[in-house]
Amino acid sequence: MIYPLRLTALCFLWCAPLLLAGDPPNIIYVMVDDMGYGDLGCYGQAVIQTPNIDRLAREGLRFTDHYAGHTVCRPSRLVLLTGKHSGNTPIHGNSNYSLPSNTQTVTTLLKQAGYKTGGVGKWALGPPKTQGVPTKQGFDYWFGYLDQGRAHNFYPEYLWENNSRYPLAGNIEGPKRNVSTERVTYSHDVMHDKAMAFILQHANQRFFLQAHYTIPHTNNEGGRATGNGQEVPDHGIYAKEDWPEPEKGFAAMITRLDSDIGEMMTLLKKLGIEENTLVFFTSDNGAHQEGGHKMEFFNSNGALRGYKRDLYDGGIRVPMIARWPGIIQAGTQTSHPSAFWDFLPTACELAGINAPIDTDGLSYVPTLLGKPQPKHDYLFWRAGKKFAVRKGKWKAVRVSDQQPIELYDLSKDIGEENNIADKHRDLVAQFKAIITKHRQ
Repeated sequence: MIYPLRLTALCFLWCAPLLLAGDPPNIIYVMVDDMGYGDLGCYGQAVIQTPNIDRLAREGLRFTDHYAGHTVCRPSRLVLLTGKHSGNTPIHGNSNYSLPSNTQTVTTLLKQAGYKTGGVGKWALGPPKTQGVPTKQGFDYWFGYLDQGRAHNFYPEYLWENNSRYPLAGNIEGPKRNVSTERVTYSHDVMHDKAMAFILQHANQRFFLQAHYTIPHTNNEGGRATGNGQEVPDHGIYAKEDWPEPEKGFAAMITRLDSDIGEMMTLLKKLGIEENTLVFFTSDNGAHQEGGHKMEFFNSNGALRGYKRDLYDGGIRVPMIARWPGIIQAGTQTSHPSAFWDFLPTACELAGINAPIDTDGLSYVPTLLGKPQPKHDYLFWRAGKKFAVRKGKWKAVRVSDQQPIELYDLSKDIGEENNIADKHRDLVAQFKAIITKHRQ
């Protein structure tokens, strides 16, 4: 029997957990790699077919104003796991970084709360034989890439299963980094199979699955070598389209991923656990324009300005869907501004435990339940010497120390085309103070 959540009271600073009438839900957090705000049908994509993910949105809640932790991979994942925005993390770009021992993360907290914890896909927060590997950071099981650079290659000779190499049959890596000369076993397919096996194995106990798939990231090195970095076994329904090869590959990667999401939802239903499983779907940053793929070809950033590596919304505003049958009202959407650092307190509230008091996040469980939602004073990003701040409808961007702060009213200018900083010097001064605070 599935018991509904019951929100009984608001607590001081919103840090206390929900009171649960029954068991906390299973949590599946699907995060894909470099998918833009406009790459899904439910976010306006008109060409690439994503029927299964679109169904998630019809059966759940679609976020219109959800933000990644950063403009690129490693720091975005760090923000997601630690619940701290990039003004309060050790790195502000794709610098090498390994989580130290005893780091408190979403995974360690859920494990302490009794969840079986598993992950597949890209890690990027600790190379082999360090304290940062997933099995030393709260994961009962891990399968995938440990190094984000190797994750560019969709046909590597091996992946990691816990702390051991897992050979991928038939793949041979050549002398050029991340370019394989023999391509037989597609890494994404194997990682998805491992995710499905984890769900099947733990269907009768509470689990957390982090499915951080690498699609539709390009193979950067492969793209430089061949002009096409969109590695995929076949082009599927797009094979006969009169498109450049990289665009066929890009579309095929997304539709392949969509099919896998449909397969995952079917498994949850067959196992009888879909009503006690909360599924999130999002992307680690905005749309890429690499490996021969042109962002404009499918309008991957929708109405947003910029793309991956930008602090304009095209680089950080991402798709976000939450589905929990019987709890989240189907076919709804929210414009509540939220971000990756909110996931840690959200997961804690779902698990019925207290979130750490030093998190920058606010649980968006009230939003999931259609309840009044506390709001951030502001959202903040740092990427080297670039900064962005969102405060309500206002968005400030500083692209370098040599440039003045730009100001946009997102309620009227979602594309950040009309810089109105000169008309609101008081607001600019407030944003400058926030930037100064966090760059220390």
